[in-house]
Order: sequence, then structure tokens, then C-alpha cells
Amino acid sequence: MAVRHRLIHAAPPQVWGVLADASRYSDWVVGTSDSRAVRGPWPELGSALEYTVRVGPWTVSGTTVVRRVDAPRTLELEVDSGRLGTARVAIEVRPWGEESLVIVDEHPLRGIGGALHNAAFDALIQLRHRDMLRRLADVVEEDARASTYEGV
Repeated sequence: MAVRHRLIHAAPPQVWGVLADASRYSDWVVGTSDSRAVRGPWPELGSALEYTVRVGPWTVSGTTVVRRVDAPRTLELEVDSGRLGTARVAIEVRPWGEESLVIVDEHPLRGIGGALHNAAFDALIQLRHRDMLRRLADVVEEDARASTYEGV
């Protein structure tokens, strides 16, 4: 099971503000170079965004669909990575004092990822989540610092 967590030094509404901005998806999701909303207002149920992954001269696009949302606490996504298959990514934002505990839980659903899912695959997902949560924390905490300076 690929579950990882991180304490982010910002309040849950600040974390949700980043998660709820489709244009910022590529700021915190590892491997993406840009993102844009393609269906409905993000992150409403059924809304979708398209993202681009660049590897050297190659470009691959994928789609992420909101399957469950309970703002500002829970966002469950189905990420479609083309031939690699789809995955369920659940993000939970819990208040932790004045900060936020963010928990990410990912499971392959369909395609190669689902067929090859095993403990070694989960270990790779864990490494990706560690980097993704670090990136999310960096973005959220930078925004929180900027809003503090603006309010002074």
C-alpha cells in the first residue's frame, strides 16, 4: 500500500488553495511540466485537467479526473497515464494544530500499473510521493510566507 504523509507548516485552507488550482498541479506533481483545466471547474466532481510530462525530446499528455471531493479535506483523483494505465490518488488534508497533515494514498487501477502492482512498485510510488509532498509543502509554505508579508 503506497501511503505517505507530511506535516505542512500552513493551515488547511492554504493547502487546499494550491490543490484547488488546476494551473498549479504541475507545481507539485512530480514529472508534470504544465497543466490546464479541460472539463468543468476544478476541483468539482467530474472535472478534469490535462497535464504534460516531458522526458527529453518526448512529450506525453495525461488526464486527471476528480472522482470524490469534500473540500477542504479530501480530494480523490483518477490519473490516466495512457499506456501505463490509471491510478487512484487520494489526498487528505487534516488540521494539525495550526498546520496541516497531508496524507496521500495511491493505488493502480487499470493497465500495466494495475497488472504489475506489487511491493516493489509500491516502494517506487513511495519515493515519488516523498518528492511530491515535499514539492507541495514548498509551494504552500512559500504562498503562506508571501501572504504573511503582504499582510504586514
